[in-house]
Amino acid sequence: MTLLPPSFRALVIGSSGTIGSAFVELLQADKACIEVVGIHRHSEYPIDYRHPETIEAAAKTLSLGGPFQLIINTIGVLHSKEWMPEKKLADLNSEQLMDLMKINAIGPALTIQHFSTILDPQHSVMATLSAKVGSIEDNRLGGWYSYRASKAALNMLIKTAAIELARTKPNTGLIALHPGTVNSRLSQPFRGEQIGRPALDAAADMLKVIQNLGKEDSGCFFSYSGEKLPW
Repeated sequence: MTLLPPSFRALVIGSSGTIGSAFVELLQADKACIEVVGIHRHSEYPIDYRHPETIEAAAKTLSLGGPFQLIINTIGVLHSKEWMPEKKLADLNSEQLMDLMKINAIGPALTIQHFSTILDPQHSVMATLSAKVGSIEDNRLGGWYSYRASKAALNMLIKTAAIELARTKPNTGLIALHPGTVNSRLSQPFRGEQIGRPALDAAADMLKVIQNLGKEDSGCFFSYSGEKLPW
């Protein structure tokens, strides 16, 4: 039996981003989705990982509307105006490493902490976007130290939380989800426009993976194709 029920309420975290907005558009057109709520830094219920207190505040406010059966967290950062992914060890710096940990690991971990309380205990899924380059076993090229490390940390946090929730909410699934290369602001410096897929296609692939999840899949790392990825 799948974890996502035939009729569900959905929440998209990071809904102003390329992939987040694609998920909102896709879910609005899905007849099984009776309501979709999107939140981001400037939404009615703002969430900003540079201000961790907004995470708990947003979860508390949204809890007043009842549980969600699907939560998708699309927030993440790869580069900024100040820095790009490191090509070599000599490029590593503490500010960049701490910033990516804050956005890609600490923020999502606190989101799981607070938003898992508003997941429907009967049937629900929380999917957090990760990245294949966060797989330690799959790392063959090196480089991108901060991004790889932050996503590897995220994967461990998801796995650990899934083990705990299996005891307290056995019908809830937590997964890490790799979207592939998508034509977005995040991927543009890396030929995203040439090699990336449209965001709607990526969101549709990932939603299909979510719709087919069973209890045994909680705590796993999936590609958009449905392939289980190594940690």
